Amino acid sequence: MAAASAVSTPVVGPVWSHNCSFDELAVLFEVPEAGDVLDTGPGWPRRWSATWRTAQGEIVTPVRDLAAFEWPVSRPARAFAWRPGQRHRPGLAYMSATGRLHGFESLAERRVLLTLDFVGGVTEVLSQPFTLKFATHERPGRHTPDFLVLTDGTALLIDVRPADLIKPDDAEKFAAAQRAAGAAGWTYAVVAGWRLQCWAALEALSARRRAMSDPLRLLPELLGLAAEQPRRLGELVAATSQPALARAYVLHLLWSRRLTVDLALPLGDESWVYLPRRG
Repeated sequence: MAAASAVSTPVVGPVWSHNCSFDELAVLFEVPEAGDVLDTGPGWPRRWSATWRTAQGEIVTPVRDLAAFEWPVSRPARAFAWRPGQRHRPGLAYMSATGRLHGFESLAERRVLLTLDFVGGVTEVLSQPFTLKFATHERPGRHTPDFLVLTDGTALLIDVRPADLIKPDDAEKFAAAQRAAGAAGWTYAVVAGWRLQCWAALEALSARRRAMSDPLRLLPELLGLAAEQPRRLGELVAATSQPALARAYVLHLLWSRRLTVDLALPLGDESWVYLPRRG
């Protein structure tokens, strides 16, 4: 199976911060069908399995029962290890959507958590949720997806792998994970890169993602100024009663989608800031 250059082309044009989606910010790998490689004959959802870790030990479920598993009892299938000389950088990232820390194994995975937090609609994120055991026509295979993202009424299974590091063996595992996700009624995505300009702006906004107190009433002042007319960020800040403090509040309002900018353009004092149109 050739991994080749099967990577989706990023969206060209404005990326409005108040309503952009995950796939407008990420570059996704186009997972091959792999029907000639994977053993998906009759009964495969029963023969393929997922192994979940819990406080009481491992629980094995057939792929056909993935969606029925009681995920709150699960723990990461792999430990997040630190050791001298390792080439990747694991860690813990806070998500305002869940109010707690989530493990990641690389900076690329950390970007996924931050982007999910910004896009919104997330109710839970499980890092390294389970180990998938699948079958090809030649041998058995194993794969641990990076994240299971739960939203209202659905779920998204995510793998993260930079495009230039995706090998044929990776593509085979991704194809298996995509089949398993489909059997559970989930969607599946492989994040292979990012729209870099969007990512730079998003990281700047994330510095003010936590809830902020507003004793000087700058938030309604900023919203009122933006409602009068679109303004450049520097001009909007300067028009407030407390310009030295207002910049932090602007970033918070952009993160919380109460103001909007085009993330496809550099974020700075010359950025046009708008009040989002609703409906």
